[in-house]
Amino acid sequence: MTKLVFALWGDGLPTSLHDPGLHGRLAAAGVRRLQLNVDDEQVAGAMRIPTGEPVRAVVSVWDAEPTPVADALATAAATVHGWRVDERRRLDPPETWDGSRADALSNVAILRRPAELAHEEWLRRWMVEHTPIAIRTQATFGYVQNVVVEPVTAGAPRVDAVVEELFPSAGMSDTHAFYGSGGDEAELGRRLTELMASVTRIGADRDLDLVPTSRYLYALDQALG
Repeated sequence: MTKLVFALWGDGLPTSLHDPGLHGRLAAAGVRRLQLNVDDEQVAGAMRIPTGEPVRAVVSVWDAEPTPVADALATAAATVHGWRVDERRRLDPPETWDGSRADALSNVAILRRPAELAHEEWLRRWMVEHTPIAIRTQATFGYVQNVVVEPVTAGAPRVDAVVEELFPSAGMSDTHAFYGSGGDEAELGRRLTELMASVTRIGADRDLDLVPTSRYLYALDQALG
């Protein structure tokens, strides 16, 4: 199943991305399943790490042609860039395809491989070494990795992967809730030390965009008949 991931920039996306008119245009472009990750008021208090102009939303679709999808999204966003990806679901998030907001903080990280690491070594460190550490040192209950295969929009910036991790909503303001350390300061410190050492080994301590989002899933074939 082919998956496309698009990064969107611009104002008003928390409203325009939910517009039925846009969903109709996406359905006409062949989209049947639509995932919206939107930096909206529900995650206003969460941490952000931009490398430039902040990404305001990340949109995922399956089994559709990229150009008509990008054209439809461009009616809602000031700038749209997309990539074809290889999806790997390490922890399946709970999913309801009715347009409701998931009860979670969904952090989306846009990763770029460090120049000093060969692609295969970077993937090995990330997939084999880092992923189990990330899962056991945080209160993650959904973990989806998207390895970029190729860009699908002209002038798309270099991106090597897009990662989505779901955390308890309380993690926006409670560090222990985010890391699953149960209020134990020593355990929190241990988890942070182990995690950040692993993050550094894959180069995700630099040149990374972190976008806090609300997650919404739409089944457009059902919604639009």
